[in-house]
Amino acid sequence: MLTLKLISEETERVIKGLEKKHFEGACETIDKVLQYDKTRRESQQQVDTIKQQQKLLAKKIGGLMKEGKKKEADEIKGQVAIMKSHEKELQEAMDMAQKSMTDLLLQIPNVPNDDVPEGRDANDNVVVKEGGNIPDLGEDALCHWDLLKAYKLVDFDMGVKVTGAGFPIYVGKMARFQRALEAFFLDEARKAGYLEVQPPYLVNEASGYGTGQLPDKEGQMYYAQLDNLYLIPTAEVPVTNIFRDEILEEKDLPIKRCAYSACFRREAGSYGKDVRGLNRLHQFDKVEIVRIDTPKHSYESLKEMLDHVESLLQKLELPYHILRLCGGDMSFTSAICYDFEVWSAAQKKWLEVSSVSNFESYQANRLHCRYRREDTKKTELCHTLNGSALALPRIVASIIENYQTKGGIRVPKVLVPYCGFDMLDDQNFQ
Repeated sequence: MLTLKLISEETERVIKGLEKKHFEGACETIDKVLQYDKTRRESQQQVDTIKQQQKLLAKKIGGLMKEGKKKEADEIKGQVAIMKSHEKELQEAMDMAQKSMTDLLLQIPNVPNDDVPEGRDANDNVVVKEGGNIPDLGEDALCHWDLLKAYKLVDFDMGVKVTGAGFPIYVGKMARFQRALEAFFLDEARKAGYLEVQPPYLVNEASGYGTGQLPDKEGQMYYAQLDNLYLIPTAEVPVTNIFRDEILEEKDLPIKRCAYSACFRREAGSYGKDVRGLNRLHQFDKVEIVRIDTPKHSYESLKEMLDHVESLLQKLELPYHILRLCGGDMSFTSAICYDFEVWSAAQKKWLEVSSVSNFESYQANRLHCRYRREDTKKTELCHTLNGSALALPRIVASIIENYQTKGGIRVPKVLVPYCGFDMLDDQNFQ
């Protein structure tokens, strides 16, 4: 959530930033926020004045009562009653302005960093780096869904029977391969200084609001209505919310956490070839990295996170590129975002496998996550960052396609010790 300080002191920059994100009615919305804030402050000033007047009149009433001047005291009591009624009206107006302002602030996205390029959609994203070698598999290369079926590694039909489309069942070696990837990603995160946590898969409403999934992505989250709980779309939500309503010490920052979790997304509106096979699922596994940092150091943290994700793709020997997202393609909460995409050799397209974002103080303001400065002992909002390191389905799809051979699918060398085998095929399921 944007701070009132930022909106009031840098109004023009905020409006321009929201326009870069193609947020409709940016100018009018910010004007409303400022008007609500003005109403709230003016009401508060009037309430404070009335309370001060009431204190003075209370002393005067006491003096009159001591002097036996009950009639004069009662007249002043009548004035006080009128003032209290007016105070109540002002308090109600102030509370209404505060609620309206907060509700509006929750609907305003984060302001993009100056380095975010202009643009409306994915076509305007900027490639900032490329790596790896794109394999030439020939015209007879199979897409991952055909390979998975041929080697009996994933049962999509059984997933539909048990749950529905988008919930595949991984079989034999593929189930072990999934665990191998998870273990590899977690080990690499721990080596990079991230403390592993195992978060819950359900979060409360406050957690959803804290990281910005609510109210923006409410329609994309699975909701357990009876308990008013949400299935997590990413481990970012529970892990970041660990620090909700906390005051951290500057010396302890940056805080680095990693977590494996299943992720649940409704993906409403998705259809066609983009959802075929493992391209887009309702349930999938992911390892997430999260950082809580100071504003001064957060962009150094962002660089370190980007380097970490890139190193994973290099060790898996997958062709990739890194995109800096344009304003129109960024998430609601990001100040800046980089996407990692891997090349799908048979589909001949790039598949997103990670997004790494700096939210600056946007999430922290919602979370009330602050740190105490060592020099001044004052508290300030933290910066929060997160990234996928990595998301499994499309990484698996890319490995399946890029590593296919006539005799099966080779396992990347770095994963062989984790798997216990070097080929993915339909043999030796146990």
